[in-house]
Amino acid sequence: MELRQLEYFVAVAEERHFTRAANRAMVSQSGLSASIRALERELGAPLFVRSTRHVELTEVGRAVLVDARRTLAGAAAARDAAAAVQGLLRGTVVVGAEQCVTGVDVPAVLAAFRAEHPGVDVRLRHDGSLALLDRIPASRVDVAFVAVTGPVPDGVQLFPVARSPMVLLCHPEHPTAVGDPTWAELGAQVFVDFPPDWSIRQLGDRAFAQAGERRDVELEVNDVHGLIDLVRHGLGIAIVPETVARKKSAEGLAVRPLPRGPAIEWEVAVAIGAGERAGPAALELCRIARTAAR
Repeated sequence: MELRQLEYFVAVAEERHFTRAANRAMVSQSGLSASIRALERELGAPLFVRSTRHVELTEVGRAVLVDARRTLAGAAAARDAAAAVQGLLRGTVVVGAEQCVTGVDVPAVLAAFRAEHPGVDVRLRHDGSLALLDRIPASRVDVAFVAVTGPVPDGVQLFPVARSPMVLLCHPEHPTAVGDPTWAELGAQVFVDFPPDWSIRQLGDRAFAQAGERRDVELEVNDVHGLIDLVRHGLGIAIVPETVARKKSAEGLAVRPLPRGPAIEWEVAVAIGAGERAGPAALELCRIARTAAR
């Protein structure tokens, strides 16, 4: 059994598709399929149930996946340890970030890391903060830039890098741009926001719940600039971190404090594995991010 076979197996298990897995592993689909068949022969059992549309793990496959991930993580840790003894950083670091995380310049941090450590391959994945935090203990993500909205999973440590109050963003001629609207009055308005599993949305929903009010998000987007454009055209209002309201594209919009009552704050942190779970590359990337935030 070879590490590459396990890498291909994990890629198929996570992508649920042979073509996507082959693209991810940068290998031909025929080569990947042959490797999976060889692994199945060696284990004496099928690992996948194949159909024309998707691929599912068998019971044996689900059991093997846990140890395959652990084996690959151990191999990566061994390579990192050997490089660290030689004063080098090599290998791959998988970085996760919520797409609309604000308060930290993720591209600038990655550029600084690459400039200092060109021997490390940086791979970036976008997802919600909760999903990224869950992937760190499983060694599927090494470093994540996340918004903190609640408790973190075991095996994860956080290093805060930015804080920002949450504010109301609206068109300057919108009724909420003047006076002191209540949570109930805000709840009667049309809102622009992100999907329910995104941190900005979760904070806004939490504030309304704590105030004993409800709101409907009629306009849902997955991009900050799309949200700002909709607000600029008077199609709705939004609750966002002040760092979003300070973006150049938001110039001219009204920025108002939220009503008294629920206290919500935008906090961004760098997340890595706790203790020995964090490899040298993850620790170095975390250091660069924290230095840049000072």
